[in-house]
Amino acid sequence: MEMLFRYNWQVRQEWFDWCESLSQQELLQQRTGGVGSILYTLYHIIDVEYSWINDLRDQNSLLTDFADYQTVERLRALSSQLHVEVGAYVKAWTPEQETKILHNVRKDGSTEQLTYGEVMRHVIAHEIHHVGQLSVWAREVGREPVSANLIRRGLQR
Repeated sequence: MEMLFRYNWQVRQEWFDWCESLSQQELLQQRTGGVGSILYTLYHIIDVEYSWINDLRDQNSLLTDFADYQTVERLRALSSQLHVEVGAYVKAWTPEQETKILHNVRKDGSTEQLTYGEVMRHVIAHEIHHVGQLSVWAREVGREPVSANLIRRGLQR
């Protein structure tokens, strides 16, 4: 599972690099599908990862508002800052955590029980899903998207 997190983090960095050649207007333009804009999608990926990991660590999420992170530089810095905590949690993952239960409170106030393993896999799949949307938008602006290939990334340990 750690490999897939490392894969997502590597691809995210490549998307930050990819974004540097686009104008601020293109990065913030509202687009069809997904959660809105290219930059907001990257913010959303970071926010969701951090929020779920904090739920598993029984800590509150500390992110403020997207308005504070509307540049590639700020998002890259936020991702790096939060990666320290998220990465430590992922690295310390043990098989015993797999079936531990998270009592999640949904937006409507209802609760649900999720296993920690299920949440971890959701976080991985969530980022991959949104990277797919970024790839569609890349093609729409006439640019080659970041490669989604897991092979030849040097991730096997």
